[in-house]
Parts: sequence; C-alpha cells; structure tokens
Amino acid sequence: MNPKVSFVVPCYRLAHLLKECIESILNQTYTDFEILILDDCSPDNTSEVAASFRDTRVQYIRNEVNLKHLRNYNKGISLARGKYIWLISADDCLRRPYALERYVQILDKNPKVGYAFCSAVGLYEGQETEVLGYSVHGDRDWIMPGRRLLAKLVHANTIVAASGIVRRECYDKVGLFPLDLPWGGDWYLWCAFALRFDVAYLAESLVCYRRHDSSMTNKLMQGNLDACYSDDIRIPWILKKMVEESGSAELTKECLRAIANEYAHALTGKQYKAADSYSLLAPEQFEKSLNEHTPNPKERSWVRARVYSGIADRYYGRNEFAKARQFYLKGLREYFWMPKVWTKWLLLSCGKAGVDLRSRVARFPS
Repeated sequence: MNPKVSFVVPCYRLAHLLKECIESILNQTYTDFEILILDDCSPDNTSEVAASFRDTRVQYIRNEVNLKHLRNYNKGISLARGKYIWLISADDCLRRPYALERYVQILDKNPKVGYAFCSAVGLYEGQETEVLGYSVHGDRDWIMPGRRLLAKLVHANTIVAASGIVRRECYDKVGLFPLDLPWGGDWYLWCAFALRFDVAYLAESLVCYRRHDSSMTNKLMQGNLDACYSDDIRIPWILKKMVEESGSAELTKECLRAIANEYAHALTGKQYKAADSYSLLAPEQFEKSLNEHTPNPKERSWVRARVYSGIADRYYGRNEFAKARQFYLKGLREYFWMPKVWTKWLLLSCGKAGVDLRSRVARFPS
C-alpha cells in the first residue's frame, strides 16, 4: 500500500545538514509517509548519513551521474508514491512535530486545494533568526481561489520552496520542473498550479529555511546572474500565455503589469539578496525581448509605457526628479491614457511644491 505522503529530499554536498532535515521529518506526529533522499553524486559522506537511519520509510537513491538540481527534483517526484508530495532540500527542516499533520488535514478536507504552504523562519549557523517577512500571507489560515492568489504571485515569488506540499494531481496536470527555468522553476510551478487549483495557507511558521554559502539559491545567483533575471522576465510571459488560453482577460492584464515591472527593475538595476552585484538589462536587450515575446504592436506599446513609468518611479524614489519627469513623459507618449502617470508628471512639473504634495498624499492609505 502506498504512503499518503512522499518527502523528496534532494541532496548535494549537504551531508552535514541532512541528519537534521531527516530527523525533523521522522519526528512528525503523522507517520504515513516515505522519505526519498536523492543524492546527486555528492562527493561527501551523504551515503553514510543516509545509512544511519534505521527506519524503513527512508530510502536512499544515489544518481549514477550528477543530474543538477531540476532533473534531480523531477526524478524524486517521478519516484514518489504518495498522494501528496513535499519537496524539501536537505539543508531545510520542519520546525514543529505536528507540521505534516496540519498539512494533511487541510488537503484531505479540501480536495480542490492543489497545494498548501506556510510562512517560514530563517535559519543561520544553526540558530533560528526571524520570520521571513516576504513569506507571510496574513495572520490566519485561509483557503483562496488559486487565480486570486496568482494575481499577486505573478508579481513575485513569495512562497518558500521548502514550505509547500503539493497534491500529485498538480504535477500530473501541469508538469514537473521545466529544465529551461533553472532559477525560477518553483515560482513558475506555484503560479501554474494556482491557475488550476485553489491554494491553502497556514499562518504558523512550520518550516525553517537555511541561509548558507553553499545553498542552491546562492549558487544560482553567484554562478549566472543573467539567468536569474532572464527567468524573472520569462516566467510572467509564459504565465500570460497560459492565462490567455484559460480566457481570463483581467488576469492577463495582471501578467502584463508584472512583465512591465520586471523590465523596469532590470533596466534600472535589480539587486539579488545573495549576489554581490546588480543585474542590468540594456535598452536594446529590452526591445529585443519585447519583440520576441509579443508580435502585437499595441501590446508592446502598452508594456513599454508601463516600463517607462516604472523606471520613472524608481528615479523618483532616488530623488532624481529630472530623470523621473523625463520617463513619465516618455511613457505617456507611448500610451496616453494613464491618469496616475499624468498626475505624477504634473506634480513633478510643479517643482518642490509638487514633490511635497505627492509625499503628503502618499502617506494616506489608498
């Protein structure tokens, strides 16, 4: 008989952290699970650590060749037998013994929920730090229509990978990690799943996300920063196409807003937390990307206008008011009907008095 839950634990050069991860799973109050340790040809003593667990639910699988992270994830998911699949890296861990029990309960009671996630606590040098602010989606548990969450999630990945448990049906209907999205594969899947399924959130921080120099996030950022912001731009374009096929006009427009925001970030310099430098997209690269992704000149103009106004907002935030005014006007020339942008441009045209007025207005909730 198959277990209800499969933990897929990818591991590469993380033998020193594997024990803590596996023990946090074995200590769960809910016990109907299997653990698949996917050793991606680690040169350390991962096999010895795995062999130390005398629990039949723990299975150790060593790849014959190094598959890299996405292929290793997909292999583990393909081998998993559970109805629910929890992909958790060997450097992360569960922080409460009832975590799995709570996840299973909410999925069992809500068959339309495709995945559940929670907020997370940072872990650094063996000590818990703080709740990761970006992972917090409210102060109480909720179940949300997936498309409602997608409208927010398309703008940024705010789900900690280790915190998500996924119904197998999601992978069956949407697919596994796309190999051409090395940086943003999890973000893409959270969004793609949300397009088809409802989503559950647990407000309690039930997992720990570890920060350390050899983490996969650090390796990806330091190894090829261009791939990071390339994924950040491509993913909302991919999602836009999927949303269009589903027939949601408003959600399509939300994807376009996210696309414009990513371009504006990249054109003005986007800094990643684990990287030492900024990514910077050249204007000609922007135009090439825009033309590659949409043949529609009206759509290109719509996006371009929002990109320019987004750039203007960033210059405004840096107190570079002349440049901000220049880019607001550039955006308005691309797409005339943007009342908020007209207001921002007019306020800047009034000099210091206009800047002061905008600052005062910004203090009031919208």
